[in-house]
Amino acid sequence: MTRTATPSDPETTAPQALSPQDMVCFSLYSAVHAMSQAYRPHLEKLGLTYPQYLVMSALWAAKAPPTVGMLSRQLQLESSTLTPLLKRLETMGLLTRRRDAEDERQVRIALTEEGHQMQGRTAHIAGCIAEQSGMSVDELLALRDQVSRLRDNLRKG
Repeated sequence: MTRTATPSDPETTAPQALSPQDMVCFSLYSAVHAMSQAYRPHLEKLGLTYPQYLVMSALWAAKAPPTVGMLSRQLQLESSTLTPLLKRLETMGLLTRRRDAEDERQVRIALTEEGHQMQGRTAHIAGCIAEQSGMSVDELLALRDQVSRLRDNLRKG
């Protein structure tokens, strides 16, 4: 008797081809794309891209001016990706980059007055995105925690 392979059958010997809609990786990929698209109209009005907004958000949350390395680790970006973002934000007058007085190998990032003011102009965005998601705050926080756990586990592996 021949067995018919099914995705739920652990004894299946032939691998099943999954369509993108059946893959967790595709759901995450397409959700990231949709999230970026949802932010775009809000950020375009402010002259920011989504990656620039993430950098600014990290700076607004910082207790003290972070180093490029600290920011790189927090945002999980290579410095070769982060540095052009910082240069552009500096050109826009939103931040400054200065060598650390105690360790000149380190570059500290500080918000300018304009950078601080930008925070107020972005305050409404998170609420707009939450509303657009159709999910409750508790659902969004749970999703964030699950995705973070997935990311961390995959990086360990």
